[in-house]
Amino acid sequence: MRFLPQPKSLLVLLAYFWISILKANTLFIPMDESQKNHLKAYGIAYWTLTKDIEVDWLLNYRGGSFACAALPQIENECVVRGVSYQIISDPAYGQIQSEIQAPDANMEIMHLQKPPKIAVYSPKSKKPWDDAVTLVLTYAEIPYDLVFDIEIMDGLLAKYDWLHLHHEDFTGQYGKFYPSFGHEAWYKQQVAEYESVARRYGFSKVSKLKLEVVKRIREYVAGGGFLFAMCSATDTYDIALAAEGLDICGEVYDGDPQDLSAQGKVDFGNCFAFKDFRLSQNPMEYEFSNIDNQPFERGLTEQNDYFKLFQFSAKWDPIPCMLTQNHSQTIKGFMGQTTGFKSKLVKPEVLVLGENKSIGETKYIHGTVGKGTWTFYGGHDPEDYEHRVHEEPTDLNLHPNSPGYRLILNNILFPAAKKKKMKT
Repeated sequence: MRFLPQPKSLLVLLAYFWISILKANTLFIPMDESQKNHLKAYGIAYWTLTKDIEVDWLLNYRGGSFACAALPQIENECVVRGVSYQIISDPAYGQIQSEIQAPDANMEIMHLQKPPKIAVYSPKSKKPWDDAVTLVLTYAEIPYDLVFDIEIMDGLLAKYDWLHLHHEDFTGQYGKFYPSFGHEAWYKQQVAEYESVARRYGFSKVSKLKLEVVKRIREYVAGGGFLFAMCSATDTYDIALAAEGLDICGEVYDGDPQDLSAQGKVDFGNCFAFKDFRLSQNPMEYEFSNIDNQPFERGLTEQNDYFKLFQFSAKWDPIPCMLTQNHSQTIKGFMGQTTGFKSKLVKPEVLVLGENKSIGETKYIHGTVGKGTWTFYGGHDPEDYEHRVHEEPTDLNLHPNSPGYRLILNNILFPAAKKKKMKT
């Protein structure tokens, strides 16, 4: 004989069901080796912020994991994007919070509230092989705007919280690509575009336009902006500031002879990151200065090229800790026009986030200017060791767990963070 449950029993069962549902109200995104797609996980965090839903960034907890309210639309987005997640109860998440907040635990909870508005400084005519940051932002489905010299000269930079510098040559020497690519249509088009913009704003040379651009970016950072740069946008930015008022461009780049005595006149006090460097004043040399470690100086191959991230106190040094969140502390090296910075030429007040100490090379550095911050990351593409012009862009579907690309995305979320106080 079958017994049907009494109405009271049904109510009890339903009550237990709903209680269990209500308790399972935290969506947890692990960022350790169990995560199927680290890069898209950052996109989930960003997307969640755009819906006015707050996200906890759990520094040093399982690779820098994320947690937020377990809402169906977020869970569905994780499924669609192939991001690993778990639904856990409030008590279980409370235990995680308690573990993180323990005084002897090198962990912290950063509260993400508002998605930063992102700008990428890049020419509209950039080629597909050009920039790792636009590749990973697109792959992670994080929106950004392209800005370049016109937008900066027109005062539009203040609209943005975060600015990435495409691997630009801010010295006005067009990347010193002339010896290898001066005959190619894309190079000639770039020169024509840059000269046209310089004339538009009353500058006789592209180098003078670029100097004004870097000075405006410096004002943006000093006012509270967040700056991130890779490859040659790092050292040429500082070189342009140091060489203010000097002609360091060969005649092939600006039509008149350079000042061969410029080295003795550079002002290292203007620089964000570097000191005591020597300019490369050979217009045919594919280098801007001795800041960059050239291949013959590095003595490494793809098989043994690595750099290590420093460990920072999550509770006392949350900013560098955010910037170094990863599931691996050893990162594969990668080359670029500016591959890495000679450690002896980095200013002592600069914070080193990652380095290859054996060859005296810093790879990842950070500092402050006024109310804002800057971060420089050497190399071109973390998953293309020796990136070359005309190569196909990297397919990040093949590298969803790239530790090198994770460092870029740490910088994206960094401006949205503040410490979270424990509930009592």
